[in-house]
Amino acid sequence: MAKYLLNDAVSLPETAFELSEHLGFSSTKPAMWAWYEMAGAVLSHYVVDQHARLTGMFNWFYNDLGFCARDNYFSVEAADLSYCVLKRQGNSTTLSILLILLAKQLDLTLEAILLPGNTVLKSQINDVVKYYDPLTGKELNRHQLHALVRGELGNAAKLKPSHLKPATLKRLISRMLHELKAGCIVNQKFESAMECCNLLLQWHPDDVHLNRERAFIAQQLGCIKVAMSDLQHFIDLSPHDPVIELVKIQLKELSQHTEVYH
Repeated sequence: MAKYLLNDAVSLPETAFELSEHLGFSSTKPAMWAWYEMAGAVLSHYVVDQHARLTGMFNWFYNDLGFCARDNYFSVEAADLSYCVLKRQGNSTTLSILLILLAKQLDLTLEAILLPGNTVLKSQINDVVKYYDPLTGKELNRHQLHALVRGELGNAAKLKPSHLKPATLKRLISRMLHELKAGCIVNQKFESAMECCNLLLQWHPDDVHLNRERAFIAQQLGCIKVAMSDLQHFIDLSPHDPVIELVKIQLKELSQHTEVYH
């Protein structure tokens, strides 16, 4: 797989479409043309009142265009922005990205809030802050936001101010890559999953949990020495991690395997 270097000069939707093509999922050009068509069509909903403008955009997006959550929610397709714009199905992250871009066309600001396990949207118009579910366009109150956090982290989890901090573009694309990686693992597309890990490690070289994930993927590909190296890196840098003993057992078991070359 050709080397694709992530850097800080990223943009949406271009970077997301290019990543999809690089990983072998969708072609950039059809997705870009579909995006240009949407970006032009949304301008017909430009009205003076900002609240009405946002409501009009949501109605058009969900009701007229028919965007919705993909049934196979944790699939590669749901996490692929190119697939989302072409098939009008996605997950909370891909749908959020499209809505953020469309809002920008209407001089509105939507921001992505990366809750654990869910991406939601934040709007601030005339100092009025509202949150929206990108899967439906419906408004979310703080109780519902807290329920999303508890659903992912457990009933004792609190809704922290840090949970509601708007994501940078880098963090948003990183989440998309994490979700693509997870979809690849579910679909046993391990070479693409490996490349997702490699790309993420360019931006997050200190995230040793990515090394542990890459070790699992490398093992599925028969690349035992790579897996052992990543597990040893995890052990060296995270000696007090709760899973450290399990990782040591994994490393010991791998040391008994023979490297398989591909």
